[in-house]
Amino acid sequence: MYTLYGSKGSGSAAIEAALELAGQRYRLVQAASWEPGPGLEELALLNPLKQIPTLQLPDGTVMSESAAILIHLGLQHPGAGLLPDAPADLAQALRGLVYIAANCYAAIGLIDYPERWCEPAGPLQNEALRLGARLRLHAAWALFADQFYAPTRGQAFLHGDAPAALDLLATVVSKWSGSRPYLQQQRPEFHALLLRVERHPRLAALFARHWPPA
Repeated sequence: MYTLYGSKGSGSAAIEAALELAGQRYRLVQAASWEPGPGLEELALLNPLKQIPTLQLPDGTVMSESAAILIHLGLQHPGAGLLPDAPADLAQALRGLVYIAANCYAAIGLIDYPERWCEPAGPLQNEALRLGARLRLHAAWALFADQFYAPTRGQAFLHGDAPAALDLLATVVSKWSGSRPYLQQQRPEFHALLLRVERHPRLAALFARHWPPA
């Protein structure tokens, strides 16, 4: 059985969704750096950075980094359709997963924890860094939509007629730092795709649990 360390509304939702699509059994451990407790202590033994998501594989191997975990699950469970079969589509899926990790996730880290990147840190420096990172994040999402989503292909999702790993990571990471309102205004077709992922029959309950409807 897999063991997934994560928290409600965090990046672990993408991994949980992938495990659901792959039909895999898993144990959830509530753990986050902002939630001291036994789950965090257990996580620290496996991943000293205390990152979520962290996934322990059935053989005990420990994986972190959302993009890497999704790629591994896609390769390990090819029947789940997490990664496309066609070489060209697979290349773009891998590119997209790393793009989100390198550009979007990285900017969110600056927005959430500017004091880690400023020395000396202060309110004015922190706010300036947050503003610049948020602008950069939204621009990265606009470029992602332009490069990775082609509604003219007639596909409901990024690589076909069912959600795959890239859809999952984009849907989760776009939840933060004002990205969804920006995309709804600037890239409405791509925003509609994200909503389709959330409302997919196999994923709707999971997303509602992580982000309860208002």
